This record gives sequence, structure tokens and C-alpha cells, in this order.
Amino acid sequence: MADSTESESRKLLGRLREAMASDDAGQARLDKITHLIADSMGTEVCSVYLFRDDETLELCATQGLNIESVHQTRMRIGEGLVGRVARFGKVVNTPDAPNAKGFRYMPETGEERYSSFLGVPIQRLGEMLGVLVVQSKEAREFSSDAVYALEVVAMVIAEMTELGAFVGEGAALSPLHQQAVLIHGTSAQEGAAEGNVWLHEPRVIVTNPIADDPQRELERLNGAVEELRVGVDKMLEVSRNGDKEQLQVLEAYRMFANSKGWMRRMEEDIARGLSAEAAVEKEQSQARARMSQVQDAYLRERLSDLDDLSNRLLRILTGQGADTGAELPENPILIARNIGPGDLLEYGRSLRGIVLEEGSVGSHAAIVARALAIPLVVNAKRVTTEALNGDHIMVDGDQGVVHLRPDETVVGAFRDKIAMHTQAQERYASIRNKSAVTTDGQRINMMMNAGLMADLPSLDGSGAEGVGLFRTELQFLVRNQMPKRSELVALYKRVLDAAHGKPVVFRTLDIGSDKVLPYMKPTDEPNPALGWRAIRVGLDKPGVMRMQLQALLRAAEGRPLSVMFPFVAQFEEYRAAKAEVEKTIERERILGHVLPSDLEVGAMLETPSLAYAPQKFFDEVAFISIGGNDLKQFFFAADRENERVRRRYDTLNVSFLSFIERIVERCAISGTPLSFCGEDAGRPVEAVCLAAMGIRTLSMRPASIGPVKSLLLRVDLGELRKIISDARHRGDQAVRPAVMEYLRGL
Repeated sequence: MADSTESESRKLLGRLREAMASDDAGQARLDKITHLIADSMGTEVCSVYLFRDDETLELCATQGLNIESVHQTRMRIGEGLVGRVARFGKVVNTPDAPNAKGFRYMPETGEERYSSFLGVPIQRLGEMLGVLVVQSKEAREFSSDAVYALEVVAMVIAEMTELGAFVGEGAALSPLHQQAVLIHGTSAQEGAAEGNVWLHEPRVIVTNPIADDPQRELERLNGAVEELRVGVDKMLEVSRNGDKEQLQVLEAYRMFANSKGWMRRMEEDIARGLSAEAAVEKEQSQARARMSQVQDAYLRERLSDLDDLSNRLLRILTGQGADTGAELPENPILIARNIGPGDLLEYGRSLRGIVLEEGSVGSHAAIVARALAIPLVVNAKRVTTEALNGDHIMVDGDQGVVHLRPDETVVGAFRDKIAMHTQAQERYASIRNKSAVTTDGQRINMMMNAGLMADLPSLDGSGAEGVGLFRTELQFLVRNQMPKRSELVALYKRVLDAAHGKPVVFRTLDIGSDKVLPYMKPTDEPNPALGWRAIRVGLDKPGVMRMQLQALLRAAEGRPLSVMFPFVAQFEEYRAAKAEVEKTIERERILGHVLPSDLEVGAMLETPSLAYAPQKFFDEVAFISIGGNDLKQFFFAADRENERVRRRYDTLNVSFLSFIERIVERCAISGTPLSFCGEDAGRPVEAVCLAAMGIRTLSMRPASIGPVKSLLLRVDLGELRKIISDARHRGDQAVRPAVMEYLRGL
């Protein structure tokens, strides 16, 4: 790149900095910037289009187009050439704009006079803020140098937007981080919470996007990159004897930290006039933009590595570390792009709610949030860029909605909802010690799900009669290495002690699919939910299964013990797992350890195939627990993490209830105890319908026991079964409308 080009670029950025430092109001400052760019680029037109909402761009400033069209001309994303730049986040460069694909004529702007069009996205850390455009009458395609220069300028405009440079009287933009924002996400854990934002990783703010001395900035960049490389090398050295997966991630870090292409692009940006921080952030923004377009999981991971490395480099350059000295606010609600189970457990029950920009309903974070009974919303787009530490926030985990800096109307309605929920819980407290007996005399056993020691205090407070499912994988997920057998013995013993004689059913390690251990190399499977997981892993790697079984047997210390195996698809799998139990018992007897006074070995029915196992399976198994979440997913062939399909299929679908009824009948023939475990067990309407089909034990999160029991106490299961039967005979697809009509009459 020629020095003259670099010099011209630096001159333009220098003039932009003067405009940014002026006392002009926001609109005047933005107008001045369009004049400067048009003059520097030798074009008749320069225009800035910014987003007014997620779908609408507005012409906010122009040099060359009709001035009356400013704040009047609007277009949808994808509409016209400007809308195409915004939709795809890519440059559009054409010498003949009126005949280019997607051109839209806007008569009020007067742009029909201009042939050439160059539009570049204004984006910051992957968030599209708007589009910067230059146009000229002369039919020409802009050079790569001109495109590059305009991208650098767009980066600076993005930073100035973040810093509030265009806010003020008659401004192009409303003040950032001050308006009420409604964010739609996905519910991963129900509940409602009000509190104040706590950012897990505070955002780095670049306050000096433009620099005078490129040499000085290059020295700062090189020094920071060297510090980064040394840090990565040290981490690698420490992890040499660790697990291979962590080593691979660190090797990827080192590869990026030593990438000549990465360095060259940042050095070129600095030569153009950007500061070292702005150069890093420009590269990071482009990586995030590419990440959003990439479908390949491996490439997305690598781009994510680069994003994390850029964050580390920015913190070195700015001195804005993760530890800012800020104190956790009152009623903290955690905001993060994503978070691991270990970090989440460190916060523990101090959190009132959690909002993640990424994540899924089956992620490790979701599992921990459910265990801690903390409302969780995932896929909350832009929440990390919108929120600031201390912001007032309300999280509706039932609807998957986040209200950031809500207005008084929303606050009032939300607090009413929380108050109603609190009153309901107080009402449920009065029936805590009451058995769940329906009006026609049917007794339903109410059990709770758990996964952490922190859950066990809920056993007495919720009115649960025992733990129908204790998820043992959480102790494996939150560690960086395999737990020792002695640690598991101590944990399982504490669980049984805390239960005070109430039954606890331990589910053996359920890993794979969406639960990959950090120290276990994930398998490259096209469909992990149907792949190598749960009992399949245990049978193929029996060492871990044996260690866990030994820990459970020793923790029982002569007390009764119930163990169940997850994801059993056929009788032979159960038999093989049961044989491992028997071998382990024999080994423990030889070693002289005390054995449980009674041992029950059950299976989770999560695949339709097991419902059709030979009758001998039902005769041999000690008990069966229907894993409703997975069973429903496989029954309807609808991924429960896919928002497009997971809500299409109703638990109260006639075919699904008929299938549950068939399982009940098969268990009745052999006298096999049967329970239902999963989200639907904790939903009152679904729970009473499952009871009407013959399920007599339900296991759910502790907070759901009160609402479910309250409805069971008022319902006649005989009448409800007749309503379901009538709907089935009518040919209804789902029994929900008929059931709701009956329940409204109670």
C-alpha cells in the first residue's frame, strides 16, 4: 500500500477525530462527517443509514442527496442496495447502480443522478449498526484501496456511535443504553425475576479509535501481542499433561496468536490511522460477522477462538480486565454471551436470574440453572451489547422475554405477576404436608428432581416425598478432570444423609448429546441426540460405570439404594448394565464393604423402542421411569432444542397419550412400578392428564410440586379419563381444548 494512500487515510481520520471532538450537536457532527468523507473520497455523495429498529434503516445524514430526505427516507433490511449491505454484512461496489441487482429507486433522495455506488456495513462486534455509502456520477468501480479506506471509516463511525457521539438535540440517534429494550429469547428455566444487570465479562470500550502516531500504535500492538503469546504459551505448558481437548483449544489459540495474516491486517489498519485497540476490534467485528454466516461447526469454533483471543488482546491494550473492581449489585441478574457450568456454580444462589445471548435449552448452563431453580432465558440476541452493569432488568423465564430498563407500565405489570406467583406459593405451603389424593381417591406420589447438594433443602420445603431423579452427571460436568471415586462416595453419602430416609433414585452418568464432559473428547457425530450417549457410553467404557457404581454402593452404607440407567433402548442393554451391577456387588463383597440393605435397579424409558421390549424385560426390571423430555422428542421426531419444531407437538396429543397408556398397561401386567419424569410432570394440566392415563408417580422440579398437587386435589381422574377417551373417539388431534373446558368448571 502506498504511503500517499496511507497518508490520505490518516488525514481523513484526523479530520474525523476533530469532528468528533467538536462541540456540535449529534446531528451536526454526523452531517460534518458525511461532508468530510465525500470530500476525501472525491465523490459527490456520502450518506449514513442507521438502524431505527431490527428491520428498518433510516437515512440519518447525507452530503449530495436531497437534504429534505434525511430522517424521512426509510427502508426495510434487504431492500435496495443499502438494505442488501445491511442484510448480508458485505460490501456492494458497482459502477452502474440503477441496473444492479436489488436497486430500489427512492425519488425523494434524488439519487438517480448517480451511477457509482459503494456501500460498506457499519458494524461493531458483529452487531449491524447501519450502512455507509458513497456515490458518484462517474461510472466507476471503486478500487480495493478505496473500499478498505471506507471500511476503516465505518469502523470509526461504529465506535463513535457506541460512545454516543451522535446523540443530542435533533440527533440522528437516541441515547444508547438509556432506552427501554424488549428482548425475545427462549425459555430454558421457568420463573420470574427482577434485579440489576451483572455482566459476566464487562465489555471493553475503545475510547480512542483514531491515533496520530502509527509507529507508536504498532509498538503498542506488538507489545500486547507478545504478552498474549507468552500467556498462551504458559497456559499450554501448564496443560501439557492435561486433557487433549483443552490442549487442542490452546493450540488453536497459539496458532491465531502467531498468525501473520491476522497481524498484517491489524498493522494495515493502524497504517490507515486507527489506534491499536480499534484495529483489533475491527478484526474482531469482521470475525464475528463471518461467524454468523458460517454453518460449519468446526469453523464456527475456530472463529469463536479468534473472538476470545481478540477480547484478551483488547484487555491487555486497554487495561480493562475482567475484574473491574465493581461489586455484585443487589439482586444480580447475570448477563453473558455464554457461560460454563463451573463459572455458574461459583455464583450459586446469589443470582436471581440468568440471560444468555447464546446457549440452548439443553446446555450445561441450563442444567445447572434448573438445579438451582434460577429463571434462565437463552438466545437473547444483543443482550450483552444493550445491557450495562447495574441496569434495571426483569426476566420472564416462563415466556422467554427480557425487559431491560423497563418503563413504569411494564414494571407494574411484572411486579403484579411476581406477587401473584408469591401468593400462589404461600397458598401451596398450606398443602405441603398433604398427600396428593384426587377427589375419586387416587393417590399420586409427588417426587422431585435434583442434581446438586443445593437442591436437597427443597426436599422438605417443597413437600416432595423423595427424589425421583438425582442427575449424577453434574458433578462430572463442572470439573476440569474426572472426579475421584472417594469424592463421589462422599457426595452420594451426603445426598442420602440429607434425604433423611426418603427414597432417592440415582441416575447413572447421562453424558453425550448436549452434555459433553470438558475432559472427554467429543465425538464428531452428525446427530448427537441419536448418537453415542448415556448407557451406550457406559457399556462401551465400563471403567467409569464401575467406578460410579462402587461409589453408590459404598455411599449407601447398608441403607436401601435405587439406581437407574438412562437411555435404555433395548432389553439387552439393560441386562448388560445389570450384569455390571452384579459384578460390582460381588467385588464389593469380596473387599468386605457393607452392601445396601436393598438394591433396586431400574431403567429410564426414553425411546419408543423400549415400550415394545419383550415382556420379560418388564418382569425383570425393578422399576421404570419415563423420561418425558427425550421420549416426546423421539416420538414426534422433533428436536426439543429446535424452536421451529419443538412447540408444534402437544404432550396432550391423542397419539402420545395413547402411547403412555400402552406403557402403563405393560407395567401393570408385570406389576412394575412406573413414574414419569420431565418438564411435563411439573405442568399442572399435563400432570393431571398423565395421572388420568394411569401414571401414579410424578417427578418434577421442587417449585412445581405445589401447583401440580393443588390441581390433583381438585380433580376426578375417572371423569378426566372419560373426557380424554371421548376426545379420542371424536378423532380430536389433541385433548387439550376438552380438558381445559373441564378444568375451568372445577
